[in-house]
Amino acid sequence: MKIKLLIASCEADYVEHLSNSISEHYADVIDVSACRTQERLCEMLKARKFDVALLDEDFAEGADLSTIALPLLLSADRTGEAGAPAHLSELSRYQRVSSIVSEILAKCARVSQYGRGSHSERACVTAVWSPAGGVGKTTVALSYAAKKVSEGKQVLYLNLEPFSSVPAYFYENGKSISTVFEMLDSGEGNIKMLIRGISQQDRGAGVGYFCRPENFDDMYALSAENIAELTTVCAGVTDELVIDMSCVCDWRTRKVFDLADKVLIVSDATATAEVKLSQFTSQHNVFESIKDKALFVANKGAEADTHFSGAFLRLPVVLSTDPTTVYKTLSASLEI
Repeated sequence: MKIKLLIASCEADYVEHLSNSISEHYADVIDVSACRTQERLCEMLKARKFDVALLDEDFAEGADLSTIALPLLLSADRTGEAGAPAHLSELSRYQRVSSIVSEILAKCARVSQYGRGSHSERACVTAVWSPAGGVGKTTVALSYAAKKVSEGKQVLYLNLEPFSSVPAYFYENGKSISTVFEMLDSGEGNIKMLIRGISQQDRGAGVGYFCRPENFDDMYALSAENIAELTTVCAGVTDELVIDMSCVCDWRTRKVFDLADKVLIVSDATATAEVKLSQFTSQHNVFESIKDKALFVANKGAEADTHFSGAFLRLPVVLSTDPTTVYKTLSASLEI
């Protein structure tokens, strides 16, 4: 379902730029209309219903906005907090179009009439995991994500580690993924719309991602049902979903394994990693349930593990202290 957006402002250049940009880049999400006079606004409101309206203050004061689910006042204040009428929220006109769209989607997602969203289309879900820490799991996950982008796929990277690695690889300038967790917990609103609104895209590799949780406890508060819904909804907005998980093998990990189409199991040449991997593959019943869709990734020049009889990929050593350089270099070595 597309959002029906109306832009009503007397600034002709602003209206043209904003409406054209939204039509060009967000046509699959937003159906945009525009007007530049109060008279034309009244005519459009009588002829058609709109979900969202962005309005100049003069336009907002003289129009009947009762049929608009989400009327927003275009504020000249760059913080969007100049003091709107009590019945209106504000949105700053002086920001990037992508930020404006992100705010619109995030606000729309909280309007109950939009429901939870449809999950009819599902991406390929790839889980990246290791029983040992420090083996380069996140690097492999992002290398795989970058590889899929190079193949023309739209890719979303979801980090489910208790302590997020996202700030080491991406610039965080948007809303925290904690806003999604809050909606999962409340059971209200359109999570799919919110996810599309707050997800960022790395300009270099083209990988989509979320800004880290606001605090450590946000991730641990998620239930098994929350994890399942988060995975399913994320898989409904992209071509490829890559999930980077913690090193534990708890119910959260098992839930992701159940939903994944592929599982990349990462290890390196250290004795600790080899011991932990051998225990997982030889003693843990979870491995039996995923071995047909698992791929062992030997990172940092490691050899194949003798306890692993499935598909195998060996990655070279990349001599760099910059994590972004490492994953982008390794993406060229992935043949999956």
